[in-house]
Amino acid sequence: MDYRSEFGDFEGVTYLDAAGQGPLPLKSVRAAQAALEQKKLPHRIPDTEYFGLPDRIRGLLARLMKGDADEFAITSGASSGMSVVASNIDWKPDDEVLIGRGEFPAHFSTFMPLADAGRLRAKIITPRERFLRASDYIDKFTPQTRLVSVSLVRFDDGSLIDADRLAQACRKANVMLLLDMSQCACAIPIDLRALDADFAVSSGYKWLLSPYGTGFFWANKNSMNKLSAGPVYWKALEGARNFHSLNMTKITAVPGASRWDAPETAAFTNLAAMQASLEFVERVGIEAIAEHNKRLIAQLVERLPRDACVLASPSAPENRGSYICVAARKPERTKEFYERLRSAQVIVSLREGSLRIAPYLYNTECDIAKLISILST
Repeated sequence: MDYRSEFGDFEGVTYLDAAGQGPLPLKSVRAAQAALEQKKLPHRIPDTEYFGLPDRIRGLLARLMKGDADEFAITSGASSGMSVVASNIDWKPDDEVLIGRGEFPAHFSTFMPLADAGRLRAKIITPRERFLRASDYIDKFTPQTRLVSVSLVRFDDGSLIDADRLAQACRKANVMLLLDMSQCACAIPIDLRALDADFAVSSGYKWLLSPYGTGFFWANKNSMNKLSAGPVYWKALEGARNFHSLNMTKITAVPGASRWDAPETAAFTNLAAMQASLEFVERVGIEAIAEHNKRLIAQLVERLPRDACVLASPSAPENRGSYICVAARKPERTKEFYERLRSAQVIVSLREGSLRIAPYLYNTECDIAKLISILST
């Protein structure tokens, strides 16, 4: 099925950068515009929407990733979810947090200040081979290892961690597992129940096709008690849904992950668009999205001019996520390729010395052919 009509026309640009910014579907743009109209006439906003809108988002996330709705908090992005974990664990100075070398900066900006303050120790894991694997983390476990903070799909090379193996090892060693799903949530099938991590986070502006300033934090029901009580947004208090008679005597957070919602959770414009985007993803199906992207990437890999370029992602499809990275054989030429592509209005990302190419439903084989032709000259 052709989904190109569901998106803007891109003004003649060949857009291959869903891993950088996922564009809003037209339906989501209309939903945001309708939310702005409501704000213009706020008497039209029903009180129930302050809770109903976030609840609908939770339900959609639960169906898309096979978790439970009350395990999802609505956040402003992946970093705010990571901060929940960092701020609500009773760290000891000898506790180790394992972070992979070259991870997305949010992992470091979350835990390194705690390490610098002497509240924990950050251990940087280096790969034995080209790409970091689950075994690289597992082999570095010690009795002091408390948490592994890792991307399910890496932002810099598209490699997919064996999360099942890592989660099983973490369970056996009594180590918590925090997965950053920003580069794969709603791009590849994910079963949170089967995965059995402790926590997961994601930004919304990539593969969730949602506005900047959206995201989620997921906490396994069995792991919520590992997080201590802390400040909560007042709408996460028992009785807060009763706008007409708020309970001011019993200050108790509701059970479930909504206690970690970002303040002003029902940001109408953002969440109205997010709801519409997640409904679009649900209608299409994550399996169909992943299969479409897989076909285009396979075409790219098959036709890549090997005299000029090399893969900067794992060669086996099962070891990478929903996009691929390539680099010039001569490293100094990678940026030259990037500038040449942009001049030809082919948009990809330049990340850590490689070109990150992330197609989506609006892309076709013609788009990949155009990319290949530029890399071949």
